[in-house]
Amino acid sequence: MCMTSPDHASGTDRLAEVALQQGWSDEDIIVNVQGDEPLIAPELIGVVARHLHDHPAASISTACHALHDHAEMFNPNVVKVVLDRAGYALYFSRAPIPWARDAWASISPPMPGSSLPKDFPAFRHVGIYAYRSDFLKIYGSLSPAPIEQHEALEQLRALWHGYRISVALTGAAPAAGVDTMEDLERVRRLFEL
Repeated sequence: MCMTSPDHASGTDRLAEVALQQGWSDEDIIVNVQGDEPLIAPELIGVVARHLHDHPAASISTACHALHDHAEMFNPNVVKVVLDRAGYALYFSRAPIPWARDAWASISPPMPGSSLPKDFPAFRHVGIYAYRSDFLKIYGSLSPAPIEQHEALEQLRALWHGYRISVALTGAAPAAGVDTMEDLERVRRLFEL
């Protein structure tokens, strides 16, 4: 266990400090499962680590799955990611991205139970990251990005500074994370079983 500064803005900042403290090799791959994702399957941890290994142009890898539910698309607790054709992240947001201009022209709030347009490229980001150690060692020196601060999404700092994030597309949604008090109670009940 490592104690880190209480002044860090994010888990990635905290992990960057640990990478420097521990003197990890620049080639090491470090996986961070975020605390609000306690139900992530161990297999997904391996997938994300392998994905980074297999994508040498990336400094970070993460995971996502297809979104099909209209309400999830409009939920700010569900982080969305837009991918390029090679599977690298273009942007992450709490807002509904991409925007289905024609399909949603007459809809303001999400309609409960409605589905997204057919073949709509909407993806939910999963709170797990793998980093190259050499990237972590410089992450803490990167200035926070305005988009990172407004969205409250630490991975936007890397994108803003020009680093690439490869995204593993999973076939199934992992168990929901903890974003609300109701989510916390649901997970606590699962651990009591």
